[in-house]
Amino acid sequence: MAQVQLDHVSMKYTGPDASVQPALHDVQLTLEDGETIAIVGPSGCGKSTLLKLIAGLETPTSGRVLYNGHDVTGTEPQQRGVGMVFQDYALYPTMKGKGNLSYFFEVHQRTEAEMEQHVREVSELMGVGFDVLLGQMPTTLSGGEKQRVAIARCIVRRPPVFLMDEPICNLDAKLRERTRIEMRRMLQKYRVTTVYVTHDQQEAIFMGDRIAVMRGGVLEQVGTFDELYFTPANRFVAEFIGTPPMVFLAVHKSSASLNLNGVGGWTLPADLAAQLPDGALLLGMRAESWAIGQGLAAHVSSIERIPTQQAAFVSGSLGAHRVHVLVPLDTPHTAQIQVMPQWDKAYFFEPTGERVLLTPAIPDLF
Repeated sequence: MAQVQLDHVSMKYTGPDASVQPALHDVQLTLEDGETIAIVGPSGCGKSTLLKLIAGLETPTSGRVLYNGHDVTGTEPQQRGVGMVFQDYALYPTMKGKGNLSYFFEVHQRTEAEMEQHVREVSELMGVGFDVLLGQMPTTLSGGEKQRVAIARCIVRRPPVFLMDEPICNLDAKLRERTRIEMRRMLQKYRVTTVYVTHDQQEAIFMGDRIAVMRGGVLEQVGTFDELYFTPANRFVAEFIGTPPMVFLAVHKSSASLNLNGVGGWTLPADLAAQLPDGALLLGMRAESWAIGQGLAAHVSSIERIPTQQAAFVSGSLGAHRVHVLVPLDTPHTAQIQVMPQWDKAYFFEPTGERVLLTPAIPDLF
């Protein structure tokens, strides 16, 4: 196994017009031995570039990549011993599924018994029906089946570091859910240090011990989901993490009054009012942060019922502001609902920029 460190890593590309385009800026990140970090962020934020630097497929413009404290910045990918799974399956087309898994052992002159043992263990780990894929050629497999074989080919080598770039995005929803459960079980069993790049928040939450949020080549925040959700480092993280996203309302504070432009206002608790400056602010609200049945009238545009969660999401507006409100499942579809912030769940940000002024305490969930 391995600890992986990115030490002040930056990456710049030279465009066709000779312009310099930064891809990563001063990234500092440590993956502990056996840890899985899921990397999320908008398209073009540098997630895949970061993965390529760890693999050795790219060389940083500045900074170092270290495995177990040893500088491997200039080391070739094949000498790093990493296992990589990308969106492109890259299976050996002339080999059946089992041949794809066993090729590593043949090249490295491992014994037949060792190869059979590893292939059998991985086949069992990958779940029902996977053994059937071992006897088929890649051209006869569906996209999802090819991806499962590609994942197994990576796992069977038991590399010290796994690098996965959207590995199950091409699977259908049911198979994607089953495969990520199998992969998570595998990572927990073997404790392989893993970087898992995904655009899917739910996948990142499920797969990652910690989550790293990126934007424009910058690592905005790294932490557990609870840390990112309840104590975001800035407005971008607050809005990016969570479904539906946090909404932001332009308000003006005067003493203990908090006024929403053109709609009305609320009275702040004395202790909260004392912590906030007077003047313009941004109030950040998650769907579950509203109290209903009191306060200001929000106009309802739609209601989405989610029976599995015994709840519904109301989408509507407070004046010019869009809002999302979590309500009981049996809430009727009315023209408007009364809402007021639950002040112990409210976030406050500076009116311009992204700085956090106040976040609520992380709740005791257990």
